[in-house]
Amino acid sequence: MAEEPVVRVALDVPLSRTFDYLPPATGRLQPGVRVRVPFGRRQQIGLILAVAESSALPRKRLKRVLEVIDDTPLLGEPELWLIRFTGDYYHHPIGEVVATALPALLRRGRSLHAAEHAADVKFAASEAAAGVDIETLARRAPRQAGLLAALRTAGDDGLDVDTLNAREPGWRRAVKALTDKGLAKRFETRADSFERADARPAETGPVLNPEQRAAVEAVHDRHGFGAFVLDGVTGSGKTEVYLQLIERAHADGRQVLVLVPEIGLTPQLVSRFSRRLGEEPALLHSALSDRERLHTWRLAREGAAKLILGTRSAVFVPLARPGLIIVDEEHDHSLKQHEGLRYSARDLAVARAARAEVPIVLGSATPSLELLSHCRDGRYTHLSLPRRAGAARPPRIELVDLSLHADREGLSDVLADAVERHVTAGGQALLYLNRRGFAPTLICTACGHVAVCTRCDARMTVHADDGRLRCHHCGSSRPLDPACGECGAKVRPLGAGTQRLEAALKARFPERRLRRIDSDSTQTKGAIHAALAEAVEGGADILVGTQMLSKGHHFPKLTLVGVVNADQGLFGTDFRADERLAQSIVQVAGRAGREDRRGEVLIQTAFPAHPFWKRLIDGGYPAVAECALEEREAAQWPPFSRLALIRSSAHRRGDAHAFLDYARETVSDTERSAIEVLGPVDAPLARRAGRYRAQLLLRSRDRGALHALLRRLRPILENSPTARRVRWSVDVDPVGLF
Repeated sequence: MAEEPVVRVALDVPLSRTFDYLPPATGRLQPGVRVRVPFGRRQQIGLILAVAESSALPRKRLKRVLEVIDDTPLLGEPELWLIRFTGDYYHHPIGEVVATALPALLRRGRSLHAAEHAADVKFAASEAAAGVDIETLARRAPRQAGLLAALRTAGDDGLDVDTLNAREPGWRRAVKALTDKGLAKRFETRADSFERADARPAETGPVLNPEQRAAVEAVHDRHGFGAFVLDGVTGSGKTEVYLQLIERAHADGRQVLVLVPEIGLTPQLVSRFSRRLGEEPALLHSALSDRERLHTWRLAREGAAKLILGTRSAVFVPLARPGLIIVDEEHDHSLKQHEGLRYSARDLAVARAARAEVPIVLGSATPSLELLSHCRDGRYTHLSLPRRAGAARPPRIELVDLSLHADREGLSDVLADAVERHVTAGGQALLYLNRRGFAPTLICTACGHVAVCTRCDARMTVHADDGRLRCHHCGSSRPLDPACGECGAKVRPLGAGTQRLEAALKARFPERRLRRIDSDSTQTKGAIHAALAEAVEGGADILVGTQMLSKGHHFPKLTLVGVVNADQGLFGTDFRADERLAQSIVQVAGRAGREDRRGEVLIQTAFPAHPFWKRLIDGGYPAVAECALEEREAAQWPPFSRLALIRSSAHRRGDAHAFLDYARETVSDTERSAIEVLGPVDAPLARRAGRYRAQLLLRSRDRGALHALLRRLRPILENSPTARRVRWSVDVDPVGLF
């Protein structure tokens, strides 16, 4: 007689392996189906990744699946491939990858068709309940016995919540106990609560210019996979190219996935897509409820959603008929997850497009150097939009020398006069300062003591709105110090943040309408959308903000951009410092003059002779990128090498370093010939939230050798005795080292 098959289940635990189980008495087992299994002293929801004939463990040691949750697979082979690829490339526990890919309600075992009302939630006896002696159970748990008897009588139809409330008082604790024992199961009847908006007439788009038309035809003519870098200056009409491609994909009966880095970019895109396409895009982002996210996920999976617009995690959404993937603002670091599973949504989108054999468009006014390098070697196709759409002209960019024009509260007279000139002429001004709060430092005027966080190696930021000092790293706060804690002398805020700049502008322009947009002013739900809508409609004369205002937004009246503290990134220690600074300035500068009036950009700097400024002003972003690529090739930094960063943190500094010392010692002499091992060293912010942090950098020109090492190293580190005393992670292709 043939032996029972073995199912390999991914569980949400920090171990790089699947777990083998025997099948239950009934239930069809196949990859992509969720199951409930015993794990230690508890039960967990897992996903079957494979069905095998045998296990490395003796069969007598294998436990049996308690419940098969899904009748048919939730995920097909393309989605399972993406999960396996993600776990393998980023060297992350496969169960945690599954948890990232599934909506929260599905991770908890809820039905694919989320219930909307209590009457839709039902409980029934499981298959295992048939063998339970009710009388024996009643002697030690009478309520459980009574409930189980009622559930068995109800059969497969089960009992809904309203019925249980009426017939079985106190049933919730009893049903939890029965569910934990695998004797009862929860299910839901189908109830779709979010009806799609009625179709509306689609607007006709503008006539494309030659560069836009060439870009559309290049992508549409590609049958199968192709990666296209849509390199368009700000205001060049990249979104119009997206729309034309989406229309063509829909005409072919195909779905389109559009990824954006932040939810702040979605309102204008949603509005524009809706007007042009005649229907609402299906949205996936963190501001949605669990039920809304599941609803969109299901519509995409079933093919009912033709256009899915989402942030980073939407890269995992299943698609019934994929036809095109678009990544807008591909250079943005928000597309990289910085905690837990440290994946790049942009890079996974490319891998997914290749697997599905569909084209992918990667759009940006400031393409990342990695993508420009791919264009150079012919792996990606470079599509250029070198001029603004319509009659709009590029803005004039000038430097304000702070050694000649001193600033007060972050604002020089030159910039203030420009604000007055543009606003008086009916324009709108945006002042960009990527530093929230009132001031980054509180310093003693006598002894020079600086207010620091007690849990981090960082200074506390002054927040004048509520009179507190806040740490922007761990979130701790305390009341503003009235005097120096060391000598008792007077203290004063040093430097400028958006709150201080806002106060200075209010004092200078009391009659003007001013709006500050940063993460402090937009904490409530919907605040960021309301603030951006006000800015777009001209409800504010002067905008003050951080990078939230720097990318993707179209402000029709905006004619002046002032970069208040450009030197903040001029002397960065990270090898990406020049690239990031150029990207941020070009992006925010691109908000100016996108209509009929030419824009003006003033950049305040104390170092006007720095060669970076000449390259940027004379040659734009391409000149900065060209120079940066030459420097990186000479120093063998990405994209001319591959990196992996192993991080550790612990309550004791020695434990954090001991773990990484062990990792370094594990790298063999043979591997060292192809891989450079740097560190371990303290992280630049060595202590954060009371934990000491260290890092070990692996660098290699051979990507295969680096991944082979990580594939061998991860299980060793998981089983290391030192791992129990630290939190650690592997970050493949990190976007920040310092």
